[in-house]
Amino acid sequence: MNFLVESALLTHGLASVTQGELAALWDLELPCIAWLEKGEVRLGTMEEYLPFRARAKEIRRVSWDTLDAFAAAGRDGAMTASAAMLAASRMGFPVAVTSGMGGVGAIRGEEVCPDLPALRDLPVALIATSPKDVVDIGATFQWLRREKIPVYGRYCAEDSGFMVAGTPYALDGVWSGGCPKAPALLLNPIPEEKRLTIPGAVEKAIAAGAAAQERGESFHPAANAEFDRLSQGLSSRLQLLQLLDNARWAMELTEKGVEE
Repeated sequence: MNFLVESALLTHGLASVTQGELAALWDLELPCIAWLEKGEVRLGTMEEYLPFRARAKEIRRVSWDTLDAFAAAGRDGAMTASAAMLAASRMGFPVAVTSGMGGVGAIRGEEVCPDLPALRDLPVALIATSPKDVVDIGATFQWLRREKIPVYGRYCAEDSGFMVAGTPYALDGVWSGGCPKAPALLLNPIPEEKRLTIPGAVEKAIAAGAAAQERGESFHPAANAEFDRLSQGLSSRLQLLQLLDNARWAMELTEKGVEE
């Protein structure tokens, strides 16, 4: 195994997915899920991870710029994509996996999400679904292009959003190689016919995330919970199944060796 899967989505982002449902749906029996427990980076299977998730209300999200402080304090942390990339780099793994990734936008404190500088500065490629619908996807691709980070699609050379179909943006091509050499971002989109078609869903999710921040809470779990509420749970299952598919793709690619 040569990749890590972030745990922030699994811990806080799947509002209506139960422990039992998560165990039943996650059929990848590898110790690839990464989280921070009592200051130590843990890697485990879904079965090993689920007791950590059961304590979700007392656990905070951790990114690459806060991981070492959390570790030094002996804290628990659900790893975002950037934290998983940092952990992967320290373990010599070439790939990290997420579902929706952060980007450039108007989220307070995440005008440039830590996922982006981690992509630029760490020797780890990222497999994701798309930048999240709550960020400015066009501005995110501009940032990636400016920082000379190549972006490839799994099936087509464009990205049209995460859970909602939007404007298509051109990528650098379709990935046809083995394990990507960093810096690189590989996107595995949700088919458009499976995405949400709820009017105003993105705006309502952004509002819910901003309200959570005003209460001193995290933006993304609240935004995901609003998507979940509006879609009667469909959004959570879309994200989970795509995270799993991204992890399967990572397994397939890392078995081939790093591209030179």
